[in-house]
Amino acid sequence: MQEIIEKYIACWNETDPARRRALIDEIWAVDASYTDPMADLRGRAEIDAGVAGAQQMFAGMVFTLAGPVDANHNQARFTWHLGPAGGAEPVVIGFDVAVADDAGQLRSVHGFLDKVPAGA
Repeated sequence: MQEIIEKYIACWNETDPARRRALIDEIWAVDASYTDPMADLRGRAEIDAGVAGAQQMFAGMVFTLAGPVDANHNQARFTWHLGPAGGAEPVVIGFDVAVADDAGQLRSVHGFLDKVPAGA
């Protein structure tokens, strides 16, 4: 799960549309879902569009893991930060729970936002 979650974070940081989509196709199941307080996305195309939208909303920011990935069986939980590159104070802090299928692809990600800027 550690490798899958690292690639998951890489998806959110990949700004080249073709490379991002290739990474999404690699790690997300065809019928995967992503849900957080601001989005409810189904399938790779919607997930890709959601990532692109987040990149536009938070241009120049990067996602990083904020600690270790805690995993058992086919599920993982982890905290992440979104902020300026270089480790400055994060603008957004979130906590996700990911579930992979038997093929090692993400089946679902359930996101929670612990810190969000006003107006986001």
